[in-house]
Amino acid sequence: MKKSLITIGESIHASIPKTAKIMHQLVQLGPNAYTNESEDLNYIKNLIESQADDGANYIAVNLDAFGDTDPQQTVDMMIEYTKLVSKYGKGVPICIDSSNDDVLKAGLKEWYNTSDNVKPPLINSIKVYTMENMFSLKKEYDFSFIGLLVSEDAATGPGGSHSIDELFELANKIFDEATKYGFKPEEIYFDSTVFPLAIDMPMEPDVPGYTYRAFETIKKIKNDSKMKGVHFSLGVSNSVRDLPGRKIGVCRAYVAKAMEYGLDAGIVNSAHHYGEVEPDPELLELVDAYANMDGSMGNMNKAMELMGQFCQNNRKPPK
Repeated sequence: MKKSLITIGESIHASIPKTAKIMHQLVQLGPNAYTNESEDLNYIKNLIESQADDGANYIAVNLDAFGDTDPQQTVDMMIEYTKLVSKYGKGVPICIDSSNDDVLKAGLKEWYNTSDNVKPPLINSIKVYTMENMFSLKKEYDFSFIGLLVSEDAATGPGGSHSIDELFELANKIFDEATKYGFKPEEIYFDSTVFPLAIDMPMEPDVPGYTYRAFETIKKIKNDSKMKGVHFSLGVSNSVRDLPGRKIGVCRAYVAKAMEYGLDAGIVNSAHHYGEVEPDPELLELVDAYANMDGSMGNMNKAMELMGQFCQNNRKPPK
């Protein structure tokens, strides 16, 4: 297989239970927590180093779970974690990942708070309704970004979700504005979000599945001559949420199938080297069924049948 995937390491994310526990413990160690040696700091250090060793192109940091009660804490923590990636990341740039623009700005500013030559970071994510606020930073800092294809406007597509055309139009708006600020196509990534396969079952007739829409959106954007050179990324691990087993295998199949449509980047566990190993044909057939779930009854029934077989074969027996 051996196809190139731009790998955005996902391991330093406050939604991962064990990582979140370590992060909370680290905060409790006080103002010197990120400089004084401790087991908790070594754990985060090892996460950074291992992702670099596994070939990650970016090391993502997401701390949004800390911002529910105190947004400033997330800003302060992002500054500290940016320093850690800079120190232990072996030259791999950070992906500053947050839904809070203040956190994105703090991380970006800190990344360049050095006299060393550093590789441009990746900002995740920018939306249509936040883009001007973030794009203006291009004058001071060099960075690439992920444009999240979401809108504050109500979706008018089938099933109450954005249609492929609506997602494509959002990408166009972000692309047009980004290029005005000097972004090159190769500095622009898009993400249409990933819906778990386990619940990707439309409740209405003639409504295509989310996986179908995501993959077809990738193809439409990557085949557009105006946006030639842009990247497309997905948070692949979301696709296997609630599955009873074989999650790495399904992720591998999901990436392989999405790459057929033009996916060339992913927020993934870098240790699994997605895109480099042939997926299990049975799991590839499962993902392919969802990729083809265009709203027709026959294709939906096939996906449901394959998912039923998968769950039956992989469900753990009761203790």
